[in-house]
Amino acid sequence: MDMLEMGRQVLATQPFSGLLGARLLAFSPEGADILVPVRPELLQQHGFLHGGVVSYAADNALTFAGGAALGPAVVTAEMKINYLRPAQGEHIVARARVVHAGSTQAVCRCEVFVSKDGEERLCAVALGTIARLGKPAQAQA
Repeated sequence: MDMLEMGRQVLATQPFSGLLGARLLAFSPEGADILVPVRPELLQQHGFLHGGVVSYAADNALTFAGGAALGPAVVTAEMKINYLRPAQGEHIVARARVVHAGSTQAVCRCEVFVSKDGEERLCAVALGTIARLGKPAQAQA
């Protein structure tokens, strides 16, 4: 099974991801791309996609990217997000890449784009630390 199919199976086990309609578009050693459709029930009072949905997309993409570097048993240890413009459009795509990976954690960067009428615009940038669960395997002598 290739990485993308494996990643899609993992995403399918996350009930919240299903609730949001998230789809894994890309998953490889280079990183991960997650799409979330913009739907009326995901908007805030001004008609923009809720920041929590944008943050979810960044967080999950960061964790998938970190998992590509560290293995599948990972969690987000820390994340910071900057919202640059309101997300108004058909969908958002969070594109995360590993900046640096060690043996127990990876620092990853994510750019979130909103797509409207076939054009993408950057709406948020996030940085996260992804941590491996448990102890790293001991080197064999």
